[in-house]
Amino acid sequence: MALVLYRKYRPKSFNELVGQEHIVTTLTNALAANRVGHAYLFAGPRGTGKTTVARLLAKAVVCEESGDRGQGTGYRGQGAGFTEACNVCIHCAAILEGKHPDLVEIDAASNRGIDEIRQLKESVRVAPMQARMKIYIIDETHMLTEPAFNALLKTIEEPPAHALFILATTEINKVPATIQSRTQRFDFKTIPLPQIVGRLGTIVAAEQVKVSLEALELIAQTADGSIRDAESMLEQVLAFSQGAIGAQETIAILGLADTALVQAIAEALSKKDSGKAIAIINDAVSRGVDALHLTAGLASYLRDILLLSIDPKLKELLLRRASTTYVDTAQKHANAFLPEELTTMIPQIIDALELAKRSPVPQLPLELALITIMQKHPVSFNEK
Repeated sequence: MALVLYRKYRPKSFNELVGQEHIVTTLTNALAANRVGHAYLFAGPRGTGKTTVARLLAKAVVCEESGDRGQGTGYRGQGAGFTEACNVCIHCAAILEGKHPDLVEIDAASNRGIDEIRQLKESVRVAPMQARMKIYIIDETHMLTEPAFNALLKTIEEPPAHALFILATTEINKVPATIQSRTQRFDFKTIPLPQIVGRLGTIVAAEQVKVSLEALELIAQTADGSIRDAESMLEQVLAFSQGAIGAQETIAILGLADTALVQAIAEALSKKDSGKAIAIINDAVSRGVDALHLTAGLASYLRDILLLSIDPKLKELLLRRASTTYVDTAQKHANAFLPEELTTMIPQIIDALELAKRSPVPQLPLELALITIMQKHPVSFNEK
């Protein structure tokens, strides 16, 4: 069975990592200066590289090259100036294959109790089997129970000299302050759209398939800053289409609400044309567009319009996750609405989204919301 794209093209070095330059700089500087800590906490949205960076750091720590080919005398055996693993030594090869005995990855979502942490504490005391260090990566750390966190606390604070802990979480607010204070915390950010598009373009070139720039931008925008989500969606698109792939094929395969479709509804809203808006919605649903995606897409688009209507300078914020064409159209629509109008419209669309999840006619809540919005504003929005 072939590897999925996000595993096949997982970065093998810090240089390949996309969108987390601040973290890469800090960690490589720590490696070069022999100042690697004993415990790290990686926090941020899903699919932004937390586990990948954890493995890269683990690989750099145990790589044979990190000890100046075995002669290094730096902190924890690392040679001065070292920043990247070689990817060819026995330790690097074992980590790349997921088979290194001294790299222990724990999924806290399924190993969250105190018994599992007690086993970990016993394991930490045992010296590494092959490498200089024994590394523990605890994913979804926030899922640990309170007793488990308490059991882990002392070990995190004062681990054996041969142990390194790397905790990863998508919900930092659920990680106790006592744990946070005993680690070096790194906050991962969502990946800007241009960088996701660039990464997808590299994968497409390597796979020798043709995917249009518009399709890649659509995937990147839908991924909402998660490069793993983007790669998973690209995998789905490639699996269902044998020829050249464009934006329309991508929309059909993923069941997305076309950006142009959402913008057409906003245009009808600005002109207070309820008949046209409902016709657009029903035509889309009849073509297989998911009503939930459409409603969510409209809520997101109205939010973008709101930001631009408040301050056009927020355009730079939107360009992190949307194309220039998208933002330019949003700016045009922002000029057609007042901020106070949008602040009353958006909650109604969000309520429609919740209702659509249990409605026998999924598009009905959105239709009712648009009719209600237009009835509350007897004057066209653009007549200011």
